[in-house]
Amino acid sequence: MTVYNLQNEVKETNPLLAEWNTPYQTPPFPEIKHEHFIPAIDAALKEAKDEVDVVINSTDKPTFQNTIVALEVAGENLELIANVLYNLNSAETDDTIQAIAREVSPKLSEFSNYVSLNERLFGKVKEVYSQKENLNLTQEDLQLLEKKYIGFVRSGANLEGEDKKRYAEITTELSKLSLQFGENVLAETNAYQLLITDKNDLAGIPESECEEAAQAAKSKEKEGWLFTLQGPSFVGFMKYADNQKLRETMYRAYTSRGFQQNDKNNEDIIRKTVNLKLEKAKLLGFKNHAEYVLAERMAENPKRVNDFLDQLHAASRPAAQKDYTEVQEFAKSHGLMGELQRWDWSYYSEKLKNENYGFDEQQVKPYFQLEKVRDGVFDLATRLYGLTFKENKEIPVYHPDANAYEVYDLDGSFLSVLYLDFFPRESKNGGAWMNDLRAESNVNGKAIRPIITVVCNFTKPTETKPSLLTFNEVTTLLHEFGHALHGMLAKTIYPSQSGTNVYRDFVELPSQVMENWATQKEWLDLFAVHYETGEKIPAELVQKLINAENFQAGYASERQLSFGMNDMAWHSITEPMTGDIVEFEQKAIAPTELFNPVVGSCLSTAFSHIFAGGYAAGYYGYKWAEVLDADAFSQFKKNGIFDKATATSFRKNILEKGGTEHPMKLYVAFRGQEPSIEPLLERSGLKG
Repeated sequence: MTVYNLQNEVKETNPLLAEWNTPYQTPPFPEIKHEHFIPAIDAALKEAKDEVDVVINSTDKPTFQNTIVALEVAGENLELIANVLYNLNSAETDDTIQAIAREVSPKLSEFSNYVSLNERLFGKVKEVYSQKENLNLTQEDLQLLEKKYIGFVRSGANLEGEDKKRYAEITTELSKLSLQFGENVLAETNAYQLLITDKNDLAGIPESECEEAAQAAKSKEKEGWLFTLQGPSFVGFMKYADNQKLRETMYRAYTSRGFQQNDKNNEDIIRKTVNLKLEKAKLLGFKNHAEYVLAERMAENPKRVNDFLDQLHAASRPAAQKDYTEVQEFAKSHGLMGELQRWDWSYYSEKLKNENYGFDEQQVKPYFQLEKVRDGVFDLATRLYGLTFKENKEIPVYHPDANAYEVYDLDGSFLSVLYLDFFPRESKNGGAWMNDLRAESNVNGKAIRPIITVVCNFTKPTETKPSLLTFNEVTTLLHEFGHALHGMLAKTIYPSQSGTNVYRDFVELPSQVMENWATQKEWLDLFAVHYETGEKIPAELVQKLINAENFQAGYASERQLSFGMNDMAWHSITEPMTGDIVEFEQKAIAPTELFNPVVGSCLSTAFSHIFAGGYAAGYYGYKWAEVLDADAFSQFKKNGIFDKATATSFRKNILEKGGTEHPMKLYVAFRGQEPSIEPLLERSGLKG
């Protein structure tokens, strides 16, 4: 990539602007310094604006090619450089990177508004759109034209005067608030450490977890065992620690992130965010933000989402109450004094699961060595889609923990670069995600293959043991790899329709369908061997895994529904929100609650998916996609979990197509029918 309108000496001194002489033109991460970003973004912004101005100032009659396609490719370099910055801000950040992102974000919003609010430009797009029936366009072309036109309208193109000015102010402010929310959550996560110096306080915690904690303490030059709020450490502690008071301490620390009286408090950011989103929605003619968002989703409107959540709630509630009662009675019979508390749930649930099914997660971890699981996932992609993976150490990486792979198709043709980055660190956000640094495209015959990242926070290796994954971490890797397949197998012309650029409530289908293989013995037998003995995972242990799959499915469903209901409540307000954050949240999730509220805890202030990510009025999509993935996997189960014909159909109709057609049309092309909720209810054991 090159930004051509700069003087050569500037390009040569800034690696973000110079030609990327790396394998597959991957970012030259080791050469990129903090000071390179602002000049590079500024230069790329100028280039992008110049490219848009060519379209605006052209005296030629607007056509699909000189207007719609020209806008599609305008700003390619800007997007690539911004993707590099935001990837680092998520996976390898520091105070300087965060400050750069805060400075850059309003500039990018300003450019977006320069495009979407330009009357002359919109006039040209509208002129092409008005002739769409007579332009002899392909389905992909029509979809691009439709989305470009709708995108302008939804970005304020029809606004006038003060409304247009206000829209631009709102979008800029929202971009700043989103970044600040995420920074606060990361800072709060990193700030808390529980240092244990009395070995008695480790009672119940497996030796492997203790070893990891000792290693964490050593890395901080401390004596003892260090537990943090990062995923593997926090989850393991809550599941195994016998010391109830320490479990409570950890729980309260985790659920008070962004909710403490300090400069990282997110309460006011939430109020400002939802109120600005409401104001923006009303400017555009919608009653609330949820209506605005869902107009471009499979669900179409808030009523349909809320009806869907209520339907699953009705199916889940009886099972959830039964789950709660069962754990409470079990806990009391095992010495719990008083009522079951939220910080007791994981602890007693794990013990009950072990008693009911003879299943202890520690039993399976030795068979899930990270490298073996990774190879098993690669092999699954080979069996289903004919892909092969080859590590290339010549491809630059942004952190030593990241590894880069070349991905090839069945015919040997190059498909993608894939970065895998597995372990937690203070410079990385929590959770797991997939991004594309560069999307696939083939505009005007210029084939560009994607660069994909999969970033996770898995159990780290210790001095005596390799990284051994929990079953949940195995399913997480499958999930994110499903997103990666969506990006790597993309076969579209236009980048805005490529890979995961689909409706938000459809994007989780490729990821969630992959999770289904986690309990398939036929797949597990291919890679799950004991890290010390090489023994295959025993059939009886796999059966225990399968038997325990629906353990407390009702409770798990209600918990997920509570997130969706909370999200919908925040984004369905029709008047500005000035009240108490916790009161609002508790009212929203009340139908799903099984415990009494915990004073000092708040979900929303660390709910990055909806306040720092792209899931506002869209978190229901995880449950929506569960319906799709259960229905889709029933086809694999019917024909065989490695059935080539089924996999080929899923690839051709779902993974390759991206956003080139309406998701339901793509799904029906694969499945032969619209999805049914029955397979999900049956799989989850919730069918009445």
